[in-house]
Amino acid sequence: MSNYIIYGITIILLTLSYSKDKIKTQKALKKAWKSFDNILPELLTVIMFVGALISILNPEIISNIIGGNSGWVGVVIASIVGAITLIPGFVAFPMAAILLKSGAGYMQIAAFVSSLMMVGVVTIPVEIKYFGKKLTMLRNVLAFLFSFVVAYIIGRVVTGV
Repeated sequence: MSNYIIYGITIILLTLSYSKDKIKTQKALKKAWKSFDNILPELLTVIMFVGALISILNPEIISNIIGGNSGWVGVVIASIVGAITLIPGFVAFPMAAILLKSGAGYMQIAAFVSSLMMVGVVTIPVEIKYFGKKLTMLRNVLAFLFSFVVAYIIGRVVTGV
């Protein structure tokens, strides 16, 4: 239901924009389409990867590895996978929702997404080039540790304790 409200507001605002300045609105729509066109291949690739992964790993296996009952072991696994994975945020959050629906736990997904966004194992060589080895390692280690803080906080919020 809330999606319909958001779509309705968007249509109303787009109509208002178009009535105020047709040329700017058309340019904005063209830029939006180009952005969507650029994002689509990555998005489809990750969705296909997650779909294949979920078809191979049924919800029971996902629950055992990173489910709510996997505890801190699942948080560590999710955090390590997030740290070594290079996925843009606009793909990570829908993927996290799919994993939650497949049986992953909230703490584990929080650790996964936070380490995915903050830790850059794949980008370390570039980061060292610009920031130096010491700062790069410090930033990545602190970000990795912070993913556990995020997981703990989310765990407390979800369980209501």
